Amino acid sequence: MPAERPRSLRRGLAAIAVLPLLALAATACGYGSQAKDDDTAKVAAGAEKIDGLDTVKIGYFGNLTHATALVGRQEGLFQKELGATEARYSVFNAGPSEIEALNSGSVDIGWIGPSPAINGYTKSDGRNLRIIGGSASGGVKLVVNPEKIKSLKDVKGKKIATPQLGNTQDVAFLNWIAEQGWNVDAESGKGDVSVVRTDNKITPDAYKSGSVDGAWVPEPTASKLVAEGGKVLLDEADLWPDKKFVITNIIVSQSFLKEHPKVVEAVLRGSVKTNAWINANPDEAKAAANARLKADSGKELPAEVIDPAWKSVQITDDPLAATLNTEAEHAVKAGLLEKPDLSGVYDLTLLNKVLTAEGESTVDDAGLGVK
Repeated sequence: MPAERPRSLRRGLAAIAVLPLLALAATACGYGSQAKDDDTAKVAAGAEKIDGLDTVKIGYFGNLTHATALVGRQEGLFQKELGATEARYSVFNAGPSEIEALNSGSVDIGWIGPSPAINGYTKSDGRNLRIIGGSASGGVKLVVNPEKIKSLKDVKGKKIATPQLGNTQDVAFLNWIAEQGWNVDAESGKGDVSVVRTDNKITPDAYKSGSVDGAWVPEPTASKLVAEGGKVLLDEADLWPDKKFVITNIIVSQSFLKEHPKVVEAVLRGSVKTNAWINANPDEAKAAANARLKADSGKELPAEVIDPAWKSVQITDDPLAATLNTEAEHAVKAGLLEKPDLSGVYDLTLLNKVLTAEGESTVDDAGLGVK
C-alpha cells in the first residue's frame, strides 16, 4: 500500500486491522487456501439443493476462536443443514484477505474478527457485508515474563507484543495503557510502554529470545507463551461487563443474503446446532477442532496448549453487539480509526428465527441493526 497523508493513514490502518491469531493455511494464490476434499460429511444421497444453489462458499481462520467453523465443518453439521447445496471452504490467514474475498464473491459467508468486520463495513459505506451472528467471546490475555514483570504497574517501561497495528488486541492494549494514565504513540508504539507489533506465529520465539517481555494476544498464542514459562497477568475478559466481548462474528455478503436467504438460514442453523454441541460436549468438540486444524494445516496443537486455550474461549450465538461498538470507540480514541457509522451493520433476523425454532433466547443488535 502506498504511503498516505496522516488523515488517510488512520483509514489505512483501520483497513488492515485483522485478527492474525494462528495462521495455519498458506495463501500462495487466491484469497485463501481452498478446502481439501477430505470433509467428514458428504452430500447425502437424495438430498435437495436449497433454492437450486449448487454451492455456498464459506471462509474461516484456522484458530480456536473460529471453533464453530472448525467443528461444524469437521462434524458435517453445516452440510447436514445445507442438503445438496455443497459447502466449499477457504481458510484465511488474515481479515483483509477474507473481506476482499467476500467483496469479490470468492466467499459468501465467513467467520471473522470484529476489527475487519468494522473496517469492511465502513470502508464500503455500509454496502458490502452484514454481521448475521456471533460465534465466540474472550480468549485474549496479557502474558508476561514473570521474572521481569510481577504486577500490572511493572508493565510500564517494558516491551509488549500485539499481533498487528490496529488489530483488535492492539486496540484493546492501547486502550488499557491509556486507562493506566500512560502515554504511547499509537502508530509508532513508542512511549511509556513499547508496543511491538509481532505476528502471532513468531511471538513465542520473540518471547523466548527476550525481544519482548510479554504479549497481549489471543488463544492459542497466549497458552503457547504460558507453555514457554510465561504468566497470565491479565485476562481481557475481566475488563468487560459480564466478562464477555466479541472475538468472532459471522458475516455475509449483502448480495448473497438478498439472493439466497434460505441458504444463509441453513448455515446459521448449522452454526447454532454446532455451538450447542460444542457447549454440551466440550472434550469431543475440542478433539474435533484439533482434527480440523490438523487436516487444514498438517499440524495439531499439543495438549499443554489446546487444553487451557480451549477453556478460555466462550462459544456463543450472541454477537455481543454492544461490545463491537465499544471496540470501535476504543479504536477512535487511540487515533487509529475515524468515527464510524455502524448503523445497519447487523441483520440478526435469520439468526433469531433459528434461535426461536431451537427454543433458545433471541439476541440483540444494540440498535445497530438494519432498519
